Amino acid sequence: MDTPVEHEATHVESTVDMDAVMQQMAEHKGCGTSGGNSKPSCGSSAGQGDMPPEIWEKVKNHPCYSEEAHHHYARMHVAVAPACNIQCNYCNRKYDCANESRPGVVSERLTPEQAAKKVVAVASTIPQMTVLGIAGPGDPLANPAKTFKTFELISQTAPDIKLCLSTNGLTLPDHIDEIAKYNVDHVTITINMVDPEVGAQIYPWIFYKHKRYTGVEAAKILSERQLQGLEMLTERGILCKINSVMIPGINDHHLVEVNKAVKSRGAFLHNIMPLISAPEHGTVFGLNGQRGPSAQELKALQDNCEGEMNMMRHCRQCRADAVGLLGEDRSAEFTTDKIMEMEVDYDLSTRQAYQAKVEEERQAKVAARQEELETLAGQTSDIKVLVAVATKGSGLINEHFGHAKEFQIYELSTAGAKFVGHRRVDLYCQGGFGDEDALETVIRAINDCHAVFVAKIGGCPKADLKAQGIDPVDAYAHEYIEKSAIAWFRDYLGKVASGEIVHVVHGDAEIRQGALISVA
Repeated sequence: MDTPVEHEATHVESTVDMDAVMQQMAEHKGCGTSGGNSKPSCGSSAGQGDMPPEIWEKVKNHPCYSEEAHHHYARMHVAVAPACNIQCNYCNRKYDCANESRPGVVSERLTPEQAAKKVVAVASTIPQMTVLGIAGPGDPLANPAKTFKTFELISQTAPDIKLCLSTNGLTLPDHIDEIAKYNVDHVTITINMVDPEVGAQIYPWIFYKHKRYTGVEAAKILSERQLQGLEMLTERGILCKINSVMIPGINDHHLVEVNKAVKSRGAFLHNIMPLISAPEHGTVFGLNGQRGPSAQELKALQDNCEGEMNMMRHCRQCRADAVGLLGEDRSAEFTTDKIMEMEVDYDLSTRQAYQAKVEEERQAKVAARQEELETLAGQTSDIKVLVAVATKGSGLINEHFGHAKEFQIYELSTAGAKFVGHRRVDLYCQGGFGDEDALETVIRAINDCHAVFVAKIGGCPKADLKAQGIDPVDAYAHEYIEKSAIAWFRDYLGKVASGEIVHVVHGDAEIRQGALISVA
């Protein structure tokens, strides 16, 4: 029997100065821990002035590693990695499936050659597409030949595109040299536990070194390999994002310990995602009734962990073949049949010119936000409110209420506007008419918000929103989100101070699963 050897870095002795360790790891990656609330000064919501130039270059147009970038830049995943070496109770991989939006689901599996042509076709059609990721539908490093052949081909044909992979980390330490060889400078590791007793409730088995392990033994091996791989990547200067699935009653409180463990080993960003557990997905958790978190439960955990490191809050838990901006899926436009018929001319100069224009718009948005924020200077208030925003992207309030498939959520305070998440919803407008049943689901999804910002809204939904204490705001149509939200909040504080309105704390909201499917 192969008995895995415990890696000496899977724990840190209590005699070690943890602050010093964290600072050392952060500085090695070019990211110090001098930011507010004891968190690193660079990460998901940081801007150009918050981090060293070499880190900024890696994240400035990466929609998954920068909340700011995700409003402007697109990504795509190619499904070249079907096999997996672990089983997760929250996962059920599906092929030839176009009606679910979650990890592990694809409509088509591709060869590396097909994937390379698809990348060029997408990048030529969507000039703001800057990142290519391999995230399944299995595990990229359980399919290393296909994964690295794909990276090799893409680096030859589209060298300006950033390369990413997402892995469960079981075989990660074995592939560090190849990851570095192909300039894959962003790696996401899914780490749901650092305690094997917790892990045994999440992972029924792993397949490691030609042997199947189960229970606590399996979770112990997996955790050791994940943390070892994370350390090896950060030693190479490769940015690492950690994905964790929040499973109430199993690892929700434990994820605070996971957060501390991955920060001490140099992780750049931590993404805590809600469990997707709808029974129709056929996962173990879905079939045994394991619930996912509510919106406020998820936010509370993210807020708690943010004291340790920067949190990613804009994750869309994408399909393994997703294409487009986060929050949209254009994969149906780029099926294998369609791309094989395309005559593709990869025009790098046109892509660069387009992205330069995007950067100009982005800087204008940042300047507008800062200008509006200065109007709050000197004001103090304990009031914090959430607002929902209907947007098509570019940091603008540019979507009709009835056409929104999701709402972006911002927390407003005298410190400014902070992106804290998104809520998927059913379409309210169906063929020109409002669907009242859909409206109820929309209201439940943003019930914790005090306002919803839209480009346009009809009279009926406006009245229903007001009845629920949600202010429908269309006065800032096609203006910048954060600038507009700060202006609204300043007026809100003024009305509270004058007694015109009474501030009321809103209740919880639902996290809707299964929206944002591709439409042909």
